[in-house]
Amino acid sequence: MRWSLDTRIPLAFVADEAALAAALAAGPPAAVLCEAPPPPLPAGAVALVSFDATTTAHAAGCACCAGRSPAAAALDRLFQARVRNACPWFDRVLALADTPEAAEAIRETLARDPLASARFRLA
Repeated sequence: MRWSLDTRIPLAFVADEAALAAALAAGPPAAVLCEAPPPPLPAGAVALVSFDATTTAHAAGCACCAGRSPAAAALDRLFQARVRNACPWFDRVLALADTPEAAEAIRETLARDPLASARFRLA
């Protein structure tokens, strides 16, 4: 028998705020990743981070972000809040991407950013 244990935090996309509310009510504790500007913390969410999908990262290797995307930086903030106990523990992330560009930015981050893909996975 072959099995594996993937301890990365699952990230699932939700279509709109109604789907977000339903997903928050239905499952284990969740954080929310969304586009800027962020809405108020939705009922049932333990944390919320946002990113600006219209901005690009700085040049590769810059001192502040090493060329990482805004979505990667947002996921970093979320992960750091979780491990530093700055927010309640969450078992999953729900991504509310209002635009196709934001959804693509999140998918690209999970596919190409080594640190984000080591911490998070598409559900």
